[in-house]
Amino acid sequence: MMKEKSISASKASLVFFLCQMISALDVPLDLSQPPTITQQSPKDYIVDPRENIVIQCEAKGKPPPSFSWTRNGTHFDIDKDAQVTMKPNSGTLVVNIMNGVKAEAYEGVYQCTARNERGAAISNNIVIRPSRSPLWTKEKLEPNHVREGDSLVLNCRPPVGLPPPIIFWMDNAFQRLPQSERVSQGLNGDLYFSNVQPEDTREDYICYARFNHTQTIQQKQPISVKVFSMDSLNDTIAANLSDTDIYGAKPVTERPPVLLTPTGSTSNKVELRGNVLLLECIAAGLPTPVIRWIKEGGELPANRTFFENFKKTLKIIDVSEADSGNYKCTARNTLGSTHHVISVTVKAAPYWITAPRNLVLSPGEDGTLICRANGNPKPSISWLTNGVPIAIAPEDPSRKVDGDTIIFSAVQERSSAVYQCNASNEYGYLLANAFVNVLAEPPRILTPANKLYQVIADSPALIDCAYFGSPKPEIEWFRGVKGSILRGNEYVFHDNGTLEIPVAQKDSTGTYTCVARNKLGKTQNEVQLEVKDPTMIIKQPQYKVIQRSAQASFECVIKHDPTLIPTVIWLKDNNELPDDERFLVGKDNLTIMNVTDKDDGTYTCIVNTTLDSVSASAVLTVVARPNPPLDLELTGQLERSIELSWVPGEENNSPITNFVIEYEDGLHEPGVWHYQTEVPGSQTTVQLKLSPYVNYSFRVIAVNEIGRSQPSEPSEQYLTKSANPDENPSNVQGIGSEPDNLVITWESLKGFQSNGPGLQYKVSWRQKDVDDEWTSVVVANVSKYIVSGTPTFVPYEIKVQALNDLGYAPEPSEVIGHSGEDLPMVAPGNVQVHVINSTLAKVHWDPVPLKSVRGHLQGYKVYYWKVQSLSRRSKRHVEKKILTFRGNKTFGMLPGLEPYSSYKLNVRVVNGKGEGPASPDKVFKTPEGVPSPPSFLKITNPTLDSLTLEWGSPTHPNGVLTSYILKFQPINNTHELGPLVEIRIPANESSLILKNLNYSTRYKFYFNAQTSVGSGSQITEEAVTIMDEVQPLYPRIRNVTTAAAETYANISWEYEGPDHANFYVEYGVAGSKEDWKKEIVNGSRSFFVLKGLTPGTAYKVRVGAEGLSGFRSSEDLFETGPAMASRQVDIATQGWFIGLMCAVALLILILLIVCFIRRNKGGKYPVKEKEDAHADPEIQPMKEDDGTFGEYSDAEDHKPLKKGSRTPSDRTVKKEDSDDSLVDYGEGVNGQFNEDGSFIGQYSGKKEKEPAEGNESSEAPSPVNAMNSFV
Repeated sequence: MMKEKSISASKASLVFFLCQMISALDVPLDLSQPPTITQQSPKDYIVDPRENIVIQCEAKGKPPPSFSWTRNGTHFDIDKDAQVTMKPNSGTLVVNIMNGVKAEAYEGVYQCTARNERGAAISNNIVIRPSRSPLWTKEKLEPNHVREGDSLVLNCRPPVGLPPPIIFWMDNAFQRLPQSERVSQGLNGDLYFSNVQPEDTREDYICYARFNHTQTIQQKQPISVKVFSMDSLNDTIAANLSDTDIYGAKPVTERPPVLLTPTGSTSNKVELRGNVLLLECIAAGLPTPVIRWIKEGGELPANRTFFENFKKTLKIIDVSEADSGNYKCTARNTLGSTHHVISVTVKAAPYWITAPRNLVLSPGEDGTLICRANGNPKPSISWLTNGVPIAIAPEDPSRKVDGDTIIFSAVQERSSAVYQCNASNEYGYLLANAFVNVLAEPPRILTPANKLYQVIADSPALIDCAYFGSPKPEIEWFRGVKGSILRGNEYVFHDNGTLEIPVAQKDSTGTYTCVARNKLGKTQNEVQLEVKDPTMIIKQPQYKVIQRSAQASFECVIKHDPTLIPTVIWLKDNNELPDDERFLVGKDNLTIMNVTDKDDGTYTCIVNTTLDSVSASAVLTVVARPNPPLDLELTGQLERSIELSWVPGEENNSPITNFVIEYEDGLHEPGVWHYQTEVPGSQTTVQLKLSPYVNYSFRVIAVNEIGRSQPSEPSEQYLTKSANPDENPSNVQGIGSEPDNLVITWESLKGFQSNGPGLQYKVSWRQKDVDDEWTSVVVANVSKYIVSGTPTFVPYEIKVQALNDLGYAPEPSEVIGHSGEDLPMVAPGNVQVHVINSTLAKVHWDPVPLKSVRGHLQGYKVYYWKVQSLSRRSKRHVEKKILTFRGNKTFGMLPGLEPYSSYKLNVRVVNGKGEGPASPDKVFKTPEGVPSPPSFLKITNPTLDSLTLEWGSPTHPNGVLTSYILKFQPINNTHELGPLVEIRIPANESSLILKNLNYSTRYKFYFNAQTSVGSGSQITEEAVTIMDEVQPLYPRIRNVTTAAAETYANISWEYEGPDHANFYVEYGVAGSKEDWKKEIVNGSRSFFVLKGLTPGTAYKVRVGAEGLSGFRSSEDLFETGPAMASRQVDIATQGWFIGLMCAVALLILILLIVCFIRRNKGGKYPVKEKEDAHADPEIQPMKEDDGTFGEYSDAEDHKPLKKGSRTPSDRTVKKEDSDDSLVDYGEGVNGQFNEDGSFIGQYSGKKEKEPAEGNESSEAPSPVNAMNSFV
């Protein structure tokens, strides 16, 4: 539910401009003009007698007018009355009544005249009357004794005040008396009772009159009302009643309606046009009548008709002549109806059709004044000039009076005057002043120059050009300063000079020039127009249904012209948001925290700028579980049924879908509520079935989509009479617990099922198929009975019957039970085993005789166990397995057997007591199967062209191993696989050295074992052969140091990376933007001497290596020494320094050779051990005992080795089981193995612990890591 409104300020201003358009122009105040009344007091002026009287009269004119007054038609000499003063430069009178003067002394009709040399204007006749609030006359009011059901009218009769008072009824506690269809106040202030009831008895019916003008309240003497009925008539009341009242009194009887007001069948009403029409009908009757209104021969006017006072008053606002007619009210109750017709006539005081308007003429021009009014009856028109009837005014040859029009011809300056038009009938008058001002003035433009107008695109633009001139100037508009004149349908030119662009566009922006000209001259004015983008709500608030205590949020995202500053306000139901911290207003949203029921309503986002306003609304509906039902009532009480009714609670904006009725048995289970039934949400009564001997209470729960209400208050209790039990115990069974007994059990009846006191059970039994009599016993407060001394497993007929103090329940049905079981006596015979494959066998047996079972045959159990594995010949712990086959089956399947093993089994029969004896053990053997994957595959000792493979035998050989199959293939840098090589290895081997491999190449290996049956599942590994020369994976230059002299500097550094790197040194002046200067270093030295430097200068320096992708060190700064007077020795050219540097280089070379030799011997370095101790888990080699052998630790490891990445010391890259598919290496679907045993990459399933087979042997360190440790 959402709506959006947009109001352009330009559209609003259009109305204002058009309302200002007049055919005659306002005269600037600097020009001569007759007086114009600008402000005056109302015609009927009621004043407060306690305050000074102010009678307003303001006027303008040139020269400024002087003022005079008349009172009651004669001149009022203000100077002679000390209590009256006139305000300076004004005609307003102030009457000072604070000196003990009464306001009544100044009652009368006042009229003001404003006069200057060009004419005189007069005000309306102002009738001054002081307000009055007289006291109530004292009166003795007798008590009203009224018979119950009769009508009553309590008269108010307030004192006559000015203006009339507002009437209302209250009690002694100043509380308004409640009103209803039965009791209401009439338009005259009387209090009407359509019928009195005992609760109307009271002694403080008080009528109050409030006089608003004097802010006083007067009250009438309290009125006493005593309502009596013949049943309650006592001596006191009887003493105040006549014999007729007493003996004529009848019990309260219903009666048809009778109108209390108005009386009779018809009446008349006259109302004036524009007023509010009030029609009233109040009726007596029992039951209380209902009032209905119609207009005979027509419809009640829509949007102007209202019903008040419980439809007893018809209200029509702003009536017109069309509302005249007959209005009929009808009072109706169940005994009949009555009606009254009110004939309404709408009269009219005079109202303007065309009021005279000021007329500005130039000498020699013609003009007219028109005065047209209407009314009912039609008003008469009379003219005055300068306050004097025109018939006796001085002659003016230029004017001619023609009824409601004055025609002027060839006026002269002396023709200037003020004319008054008076339109009057019996209901009032209208008086209008209009001047004729004869001037000769060149044009002038009153609109300020360069005024800026701003409008919204696609809305009207109104550009003002207020002007004055006499004769009236002609107005022309131009676009720009020297543009062409504006014409055509795109523009509207108004008489007051305004230019209207009906639909302004962005390209309408610019300068507009207004030119005014008459015969006395011309003038022009320029104004500016800017057209702005409209403000829009691009994301409006949406209708929301929110549960109580949740959070609601409304969005209001706007788009606006960047030059306009928007303000956003939120309203709830067209009012300001509640002053509540739960309401959070954000930049473009409104959030309501912890929503409550009071937050229901319409939320409106209003965006205002100086030019337009847009709004969008959305409704928030707060839903919650319903309130509990009310007023539970029990009716129609019978022995076995009752009717329950209730009043639904509040739905809380979610319709009630159903009602749940629960009951409590206060006799048997007090405090426990049980489900009884449920009914649809539209139903508020239900017929409930009852059980005897239950003390019922009921409650009702309402349910809607949100949930269940709280339970209602319990109903009154209802105890039903006792009766025989209606039902017998259920779930009767007979099962022996011992071979020689029968245990009879049943489910006891609930308390409310007992139907009366003394609940017991009659238990009966006899052996089936034997001609025996029933044996019976009566028990109480138990749910089982044990019969002893029975034969083993014999069928019995059993029945259990309920009874209480009033009698038995209906005859129960019989059930079949059995006495106790004993263990079976015979084992199954002829047990045979058929081996189907290496893991599955089928077993057969002959059934046992049913008599030997001695109980219910439940099935057969097969016990089987593995004796030994035929491949290992070593016995281990025997774990027997059991399979149960239900019913009378004589065969079964044994799954999950281990291949190449020896098994034993036996079979036993089972009944409810237990298992019988076992059959003789049967031996069978399973054939060979395919082996499980090798227990591990480890690849060690990588060299330039070889890798060493070690593996463990399968955990489950499942036969005699015949060989191992090794497959491997190279992987290039793009993950493409090379040709696959296959090698068959004898079964007694556990390692293999692969030679003639490519250096620095990754290989993938697939390894599995074979028996005579076939190949087992594969495991996979990856490994890499080493590179030609082992170098650090991250080449770097670090620790750049400088030793600066006056004109040179010695630069040295440390390098890690491939040998034979070609270095260079770059340097420049620190802070300079010049390019770096570059010097090439000969050989692979790690120092260089920069020469030709400027003394006392700061330099920057860095070292780089050629061919390493622009690899450079970080920058270093140094400063040369200051220039010295004596010549310094260049150390770099000294022989001793060059010899020292050569010795250092030689030592480094020897050290590198020693490290290389040690690496080839496989020695470990302390640094390497330290590095391994702190290495990242991703870098450390995997151990078999850590549970992750054969798996990568990182999902990224299946990618090619990145530059600088580290490899485990055995050069083996272990992969996740899920990454073994060849699809990873670019062969797509065709390169994928099927999971049929030919290739299975997962081998990390459950393993049995086997003795270690050398898998924990130490490994030689990788030369790569050894070199890394050294560096």
